[in-house]
Amino acid sequence: MTVTDTNPPPSGRDSLTDDLRWRGLIQDSTGPDELRALLDGPSAAFYVGFDPTAPSLHVGHLMQVTTARRLQLAGHRPLLLVGGATGQIGDPKESAERALNDPEVVAGWVRRIRDQLAPFVSYAGDNAAQLVNNLDWTGEMSVVEFLRDVGKHFPVNKMLAREVVRARLDSGISFTEFSYQLLQANDFFELHRRHGCRLQFGGSDQWGNITAGVDYVRRRGAGPVQAFTTPLVTKSDGAKFGKTEGGAVWLDPELTSPYAFYQFWVNVDDRDVGRYLRYFSFRSRAELESLEKETAERPAARAAQKALAEELTTLVHGEREMAQVVAASQALFGRGSLDGLEATTLRAALTEAGLVHLDELPDVAGLLKESGLVPSMKEARRVITEGGAYVNNVRVTEVDAVVPAGDLLHGRYLVLRRGKRSFAGVELRK
Repeated sequence: MTVTDTNPPPSGRDSLTDDLRWRGLIQDSTGPDELRALLDGPSAAFYVGFDPTAPSLHVGHLMQVTTARRLQLAGHRPLLLVGGATGQIGDPKESAERALNDPEVVAGWVRRIRDQLAPFVSYAGDNAAQLVNNLDWTGEMSVVEFLRDVGKHFPVNKMLAREVVRARLDSGISFTEFSYQLLQANDFFELHRRHGCRLQFGGSDQWGNITAGVDYVRRRGAGPVQAFTTPLVTKSDGAKFGKTEGGAVWLDPELTSPYAFYQFWVNVDDRDVGRYLRYFSFRSRAELESLEKETAERPAARAAQKALAEELTTLVHGEREMAQVVAASQALFGRGSLDGLEATTLRAALTEAGLVHLDELPDVAGLLKESGLVPSMKEARRVITEGGAYVNNVRVTEVDAVVPAGDLLHGRYLVLRRGKRSFAGVELRK
């Protein structure tokens, strides 16, 4: 059952609990007084889990990893669980049975995701983070042990009452997915037994699994333990958060470039950016309220979006990549030099804008047409004549101008621009 915290905040600086609530990061929770005492008390071990169902985490996972970072900064000890066991099973979804991935594939994804979690927490100090894998204890358990030691504590009527299970009863649900709740609940018990874990949190869609774990720890005579959930991240226009025309926005730079990652946040809707800042930013309350006010007064400046994009790109990809991304964003619109951009950053930026591949270079008018910046050669010549055509940020004024081979960036790229805001890229095939 969801419980609302009715305790007034203490005077002075916000406690961790008050800060989490102000940011909207606590949706459901176990007893509010007990949760507050744990969060605002001495260092305690907590865990949050990530199932390896793909080769990378995506921006939808940022809610959990940034919340884990907040709790560690407040003095608590993170146990970051990557589900080498549960990732082979799959949490039930309402639409249909999940396809099972080969154990070798899941193991590879576990290693990749463990590496991706590293920038978000510290592995040093008294409250050093620790990476754990539930295959370490689940893999050792026999079927008989699982049924006797774990299954005995789970009333089937309660499991059938879970919303996602009810939704699948007519279409069918396998025992494999039906048993997922038991595996996740056992994770909480094992982490409590092995590491003294006293708190679990996760997305609100995991509330049933999480409370099952809290109850299971109690039934095994351990505890007490607490739990809370964060809200599912949504978009005001109804579109799914973290999705673009190109698909999911991944944390792996090989799947989503740092430039594309940055642009995702820069393009966040004004209606959403204040909420996302509270969810994901580590700026102070006063700074966030100032950015929200500035966005309301001068939305065209996109100050809040830029602040969010810079902070998260730095957190996920590092300061060096962040500097390259900002340099590319400025240079493509003529406000900086293109010469200092690395080939990978330049190509990623041009791919986002629209990159055409040519076997040979036509004249500048032909380049404008081939890139899609103009619909016809006639329009291309008009744009050139009127002074609106640029190649590598240099204005072209002759309608029959050609680009010398030596002007190709990194020997193969050109940046074309029409006016101040429309640009595209050309890559010469080799």
